[in-house]
Amino acid sequence: MLKNFYIINYGCQMNIYDNEIIISILTKNKYNYVKDIFKADIILINTCSIREKAEITVINKLIYLNSLKKKKKIFIGIIGCMARRIQKFIKIKKRIIDFIVGPDNYRELPNIIKSIEDNRYFINILLSNEETYSNIFPSKIYNINKVTSYVTISRGCDNMCTFCVVPFTRGRERSKSPNVIIKECERLYNYGYKEITLLGQNVDSYLWTPETHIKKNIKDKKKAIDFSNLLEIIAKKFNNIRFRFSTSNPHDMSIRVLKVIKKYNNICKYIHLPVQSGSNRILKLMNRKYSRLEYINLIDNIKNIIPECAISYDIITGFCTETEKDHIDTLNLMKYVKYDFGYMFMYSHREGTYSYNKLKDNVPLIIKKRRLNEIIKLQRKHSYNKLKKYINTVQNVLIEGDSKKDNNYWYGRNSQNTLIVFKKNNESIGEYVNVKILKNTSATLIGEREKKY
Repeated sequence: MLKNFYIINYGCQMNIYDNEIIISILTKNKYNYVKDIFKADIILINTCSIREKAEITVINKLIYLNSLKKKKKIFIGIIGCMARRIQKFIKIKKRIIDFIVGPDNYRELPNIIKSIEDNRYFINILLSNEETYSNIFPSKIYNINKVTSYVTISRGCDNMCTFCVVPFTRGRERSKSPNVIIKECERLYNYGYKEITLLGQNVDSYLWTPETHIKKNIKDKKKAIDFSNLLEIIAKKFNNIRFRFSTSNPHDMSIRVLKVIKKYNNICKYIHLPVQSGSNRILKLMNRKYSRLEYINLIDNIKNIIPECAISYDIITGFCTETEKDHIDTLNLMKYVKYDFGYMFMYSHREGTYSYNKLKDNVPLIIKKRRLNEIIKLQRKHSYNKLKKYINTVQNVLIEGDSKKDNNYWYGRNSQNTLIVFKKNNESIGEYVNVKILKNTSATLIGEREKKY
């Protein structure tokens, strides 16, 4: 009987949370989670499909695992967002992959594993409008630092951006019961966690009623619990836990949410607000449901209501038909906002999306690379100048672990999600400390423990 399983994870924070769901499901069914791949009978690859590079990484990993499979009897399962697409990349008859399971079907994993023991190939990639894993407590075995953790509040997305595969891999939007979210937060608090990130493909569109958790089925939205309500409920109830959230869609973020962030000290003053492009024409082609001006107005509201708030973003450069003028519009938007940091990517055609089927990926790679380099260069300048303003200030830092570059230093983050390193004294992981900032790079603040007189 197959007993030991190992998980290889690629992708977003949602995948990390899903790993904990999977571990919980399998361990309750008497399977053993192992941290050594060579002790595993079952290897699960939790995949990301948001960009082509992530899929290529998975393909390369499968080639490596196939060489292991020739030496030892192991079973390989593809799970996560790429599950619905993997057959187009791998010839199943080679049997590198033994089973494929989509994000809505993890409850079936014990039965699926039993079926492959009988030498049957198995695929379960159906999407569900119901599944939120609301009655499964995620296992904390996978979580290493025991300081920060995640709680999923919603799954799926209804926005149908033309470049995005998420609605096809994660399904339509549905929200988890506030009572279940509170129970998960309470459990993490009892375990000693100090920070929780609320997760969803689009957290700001969270909407729940006792009658339905499917957003499109909610008729009277005024009677529903929305994201601002949820955020305030948990901030009040768990005032010793620091909360973050990700990801927001600009057209769903409300002034009410901003006011709740302002009101509670335990809600971090940081918002990740993907823009994707600074060009109205490209935003329309992307089916982003806001204009450049509406996005700028939201940025202005954030800065007015929460002046200390840090803002980050996603930008895609080289989208279908993007011109030099469109690119300059993006650079000018960046100059207006002056983001604290960002995530910048070249556009890649994703099979199955509207843009793949209807639009031409006609921006040459050399131009995409040049535009991306210009965006990165500008962001480094802005990031450096933003961080420079912290010098000689004192920041409250949650210690998350040893610095990757020097074990004599701690690393942690402040409310603004800024990475801060400082020399160890007598502190412990999970402790809040005040750190005086001495210098900075474009990505990190460097300081020392504030001296007490």
